[in-house]
Amino acid sequence: MTDEPARWTKASVYPDMWIDPKDDPRDSEDPGPEGELATLQDYLSSYRMTLRMKCEGLDAEQLARRSVPPSTMSLLGLIRHLAEVERDWRNWFTDGDPLPKLYGARDADFHGAAAEQAVVDASYADLEREQATTDAVLAEYPDLGERVGPDNIAIRELLVHRIEEYARHCGHADLLRECVDGRVGQ
Repeated sequence: MTDEPARWTKASVYPDMWIDPKDDPRDSEDPGPEGELATLQDYLSSYRMTLRMKCEGLDAEQLARRSVPPSTMSLLGLIRHLAEVERDWRNWFTDGDPLPKLYGARDADFHGAAAEQAVVDASYADLEREQATTDAVLAEYPDLGERVGPDNIAIRELLVHRIEEYARHCGHADLLRECVDGRVGQ
């Protein structure tokens, strides 16, 4: 007997995927986006959706389940971490005082990922709010070469960094989800 979940998938055409391509909301028959900004936004949207898909159908305990000790990483911790990171990116636009942390001290986003439905609901709400707020701030800067904030960072670099952050954590989410219930990555 083992605690390791059996690998499973909803896919019927490609057993190494967790959803058939025709059912994947991230894929479409439409041609790709036009232009650099639209392409960057499309990639960010896709990774955000991937993270949500990786968390679908799990209860509070499963979302808060940590990977392997001593790691504090969990799917719920990733949701909270990305909310915190979205907020922090807005600090790159201003010379003023940084926005306060959502969850307190360093790594509180992961440490506070408790297996309680209220924490799950609040974490999703935090992520949606912080994403929308950061998106709204970035919408004020259509020139990807414009430099902002004390570090004189280009808007393009900030957008690429956001994509990289979500992409990296979607990789973590693949492994975390497989540990929870055997659902394979895609």
